[in-house]
Amino acid sequence: MSGPAPGGAVPYARIVTGYCLGWLVAANAVGLWLGVVLLWPAAGDALAPLTFGRWVPLHLNWQLYSWCALPLVGALLAWCFDPRHPQVRFHAHLGFGAWSLALALGGIGWLGGTTSGKLFLDWHGWTRPLLPGAMHVLWALLAAHTWWRWRGLSRGGRVARGIALGLLLAVPTVLHWSAGREVYPAVNPDSGGATGAALLGSTLGLVTIFLLLPVFLGVGGRRPWRATAAVWALSWAVFASIDHGHASHHAPGQIVGLAALLLWAVWLPWFWLGHDWPEGVRPWLRAAIVWWVLLVASGWVTFLPGVSEAWKFTHSLVGHAHLAMAGLVTSLNAVILIVLARRPAPPGVCALWQAGCAVLVAAMLGLGAVEAERAGELFRSESWTQAVLALRLAGGAAMAWASFRWWRDNLKS
Repeated sequence: MSGPAPGGAVPYARIVTGYCLGWLVAANAVGLWLGVVLLWPAAGDALAPLTFGRWVPLHLNWQLYSWCALPLVGALLAWCFDPRHPQVRFHAHLGFGAWSLALALGGIGWLGGTTSGKLFLDWHGWTRPLLPGAMHVLWALLAAHTWWRWRGLSRGGRVARGIALGLLLAVPTVLHWSAGREVYPAVNPDSGGATGAALLGSTLGLVTIFLLLPVFLGVGGRRPWRATAAVWALSWAVFASIDHGHASHHAPGQIVGLAALLLWAVWLPWFWLGHDWPEGVRPWLRAAIVWWVLLVASGWVTFLPGVSEAWKFTHSLVGHAHLAMAGLVTSLNAVILIVLARRPAPPGVCALWQAGCAVLVAAMLGLGAVEAERAGELFRSESWTQAVLALRLAGGAAMAWASFRWWRDNLKS
């Protein structure tokens, strides 16, 4: 058995949903506070010395390592855990509890100023081993359950899980190593910025995860895997063929190579829609498709010479990040939780979240489009810039309320 039983939820679905949504609510609360301080900087004095710079890594890291990661952990549990094991719920609590303890202690460190200065790699000092340690706990649980159900797996299932566990075992070490300041500096003076090869490789990594989600979740489909695998292999061949390292974004090869993602803007939605998703998934899946198409198209356009220089280090980058995380990733994570629980989100939550995200993304992209030429007005808090930041705050408030409603509904279920 892989994923939920046909028509039924995994026995630990409420545990997974509770941890995931609880951390989303916490991370959104921090983001809401950041939106308030951006609009009214003097408000930050109320929590001094916890300044804006102390709250930012907390918000970013909690969003990435909690909400953006934990639903995928839930999908891994559904793929590896034996649902008939008498301690399966306790083991789910143990895995998510260890991860949550690392996030909570890490948050104390980040608010206290224990950071590396490396974006999304702020596991520094005494916080550095926390998440790798939690990952080892989770890996041990996945390996144990795989061993307990080994005889009941097909030969292909054994090979797939063996390869996956081997790859996952390396992740904690890689994370601990990459978080060190000795690997590369927080601000690399030798880097000219993102290259087409780097962006293509990282996005194809996400595409790989997106393709595997139905497998982890046990969702059947009618899409041809061989053709999809051929397109996947071709995309990685393009990645291997273009220049790596310090290639300029003015190089035609980098631009054309990154354009390979435009094929996935069509292929991936077609692949997703060919699966038999349970009730409540389709609204989130349709939203994910919209965000995915916008992300790929806007990502390629903003890489182009002239556009990249104008958007770099502006609020447009903030909008693009929210398009990816709050739009695409959140919609797919909602799909995971609904499949695991076989229970839709409360009525109106999807629409409220998507509307709030759209307002926030549009406000940030609009502000970034004129920010370079009118930066002084932004720093003087002109009325029009305040109105845009107010829209950002309103969008964030809508998303925060939507996440709280879903979390509260899960507690009452």
